[in-house]
Amino acid sequence: MKIIQLFLVVSILVFYSCENPNPNETGTGEDELKSLEIGRVLEKSDRKFEDVIYVPIYSEIYLDKTNQNSLLAATLSIRNTSLKDSLFVTVIDYYHTDGSLVRSYLNQPIVISPMGTVNYVVEKDDTTGGAGANFIVSLSSDSPDIKPLIQAVMIGGTGNKAFCFSTDGYSLK
Repeated sequence: MKIIQLFLVVSILVFYSCENPNPNETGTGEDELKSLEIGRVLEKSDRKFEDVIYVPIYSEIYLDKTNQNSLLAATLSIRNTSLKDSLFVTVIDYYHTDGSLVRSYLNQPIVISPMGTVNYVVEKDDTTGGAGANFIVSLSSDSPDIKPLIQAVMIGGTGNKAFCFSTDGYSLK
């Protein structure tokens, strides 16, 4: 009886230790975007640079006749390329293939420090955006010379096939 109890305890511990961490959480378990909130309204002086970026996401792709669709995980990457100026992000909205809003990720503006990056993952099993999903990201800075880099990286696989590719964000201004 004690061997069965010991086996059950070890099995439960192994099961919980194998649980995958949420890629959108910090080491302390806080949502990555929530941890970067500035908690104030952006002033006009914070908006010497403003842009709206469209980022295409492929949440599934056609492979072949046998495996027609393969689901992909997508990582939205927002990079502040400035050595000295902060980048403010006021909107990260995720849209479906048909153009309808799936979800807004921000309730408050976030700040990305100089040379900082924020990555946010749309899990492979999240099919809410459809095959032609996209993000709209609104940015600003108190420096007119800032040049942020916004990209998405998609990764997937089936059987022994794995693939990865990226897309660049495009300014809508």
